[in-house]
Amino acid sequence: MLEVDGIHSYYDHIHALKGVSLEVRPGEVVCLIGSNGAGKSTTLMTISGVLHPRDGRVLFEGRDISRMEPDRIVALGISQVPEGRRILPRLTVADNLDMGAFLRRDRAGIREDLERVYGYFPVLAERRKQLGGTLSGGEQQMLAIGRALMARPRLLLLDEPSLGLAPIIVEKIFEIIDQISRGGTTILLVEQNANLALGVSDRAYVLESGSVTLQGPSRDLARDEAVRRAYLGET
Repeated sequence: MLEVDGIHSYYDHIHALKGVSLEVRPGEVVCLIGSNGAGKSTTLMTISGVLHPRDGRVLFEGRDISRMEPDRIVALGISQVPEGRRILPRLTVADNLDMGAFLRRDRAGIREDLERVYGYFPVLAERRKQLGGTLSGGEQQMLAIGRALMARPRLLLLDEPSLGLAPIIVEKIFEIIDQISRGGTTILLVEQNANLALGVSDRAYVLESGSVTLQGPSRDLARDEAVRRAYLGET
C-alpha cells in the first residue's frame, strides 16, 4: 500500500531524514520506534505532504505522492493524527469531527462514519456540543483520532497517541487502535512507548538519527537484545 523509497527530508539546512525506506502492506499495523529526534514524526509529515523530500519517493498504492499537497493526499486515502492532537479548541466536538470530513460529499457515508466514531468513543457522543478545548487530554486524543477517521482513510498515520496521557487512558486508546485495525484500516504508528508499539503492530522499523537501523516482525524486535536495552528499559 505504501512504499517510502530512500527519502531525504530537511528543515532548512538540517538533514532530518537520511535515506529512509519502509513499506506498509494492506491490513498491517507497522510501527516506527526510536528516541526523540530520530526522525519518526518527520517521516510521517513527509508521507502526508507537510514536508516534501528533496530526494527519494513516497508511493501510495503505486502512485507517486512525493510532491503532492496534503489535501490531495487526504483525498487519496491517507489521514494523519498529529503529535499533540492539534484539535480546534474553539469548535465543538461535533464541528471538529465535521472538519475531518471536509473533503467528502457523501452525506450518508459521513453519517455512517460519525456513528462509527461515536461507537469507538462514546464519551465524544456525550460531549458532542462541548468545545474541544475543554476536553481532557485523553478525550482530545480520542477526538483527534475520530477526526482523522472521518476522512475514511485507507491508511491512518498515528503520531505518538500515548503522549502525555495517564496509563489507563493509554490502554483505552490502544484498545481502540486495535479495533480500528481489525475493522480494516491500515495503520502506520509512531510511538515513544516501544512496549506498546511492538505489542500492537505486525512489523517495526527502528530509526536512529534519521536512518533506519533495524527492521523486522515486531515480535522478533521485541526479543532483540539491543532493542530491549535501548527502548524497553532493560539493562
